[in-house]
Amino acid sequence: MLKILVVDDDAANCLLLRAHLENYGKSEIADNGEEALEAVKHSLDIGEPYDLICLDIMMPMMDGNETLRNIRDMEEDAKNSGISQSPSKIIMTTALGDIKTVFESYDNLCDAYLQKPIKKAALLKALVELKLIHNANKPQTK
Repeated sequence: MLKILVVDDDAANCLLLRAHLENYGKSEIADNGEEALEAVKHSLDIGEPYDLICLDIMMPMMDGNETLRNIRDMEEDAKNSGISQSPSKIIMTTALGDIKTVFESYDNLCDAYLQKPIKKAALLKALVELKLIHNANKPQTK
């Protein structure tokens, strides 16, 4: 089963993503970028990084792209400290579809980009492409 972090300041979006992902792993929720960074730091500290992070871009306090940059920096620091862990797969989930925002997200090393409202089929397709699941029609067992 996947270890998942859903980061979004909108509770309805969190619940929707959690419902879409419930057959593939346990989802934790962070309401903003700062909470996400705390959760990621803790997961790295205990040696159990998230397999998947679904990250909204438009959030208060710290936007998704800043959060993404910080997560990638934390993963790099952990790697440089001798903690050998694969980086989390990060899917940006946002209402923004302009090319500038999409490129900024990929420049910050996101793995996929989905525009809201998130459709389950598109999310599962992304999980297959990221090799997090093998078959979008069959729940993952591990």
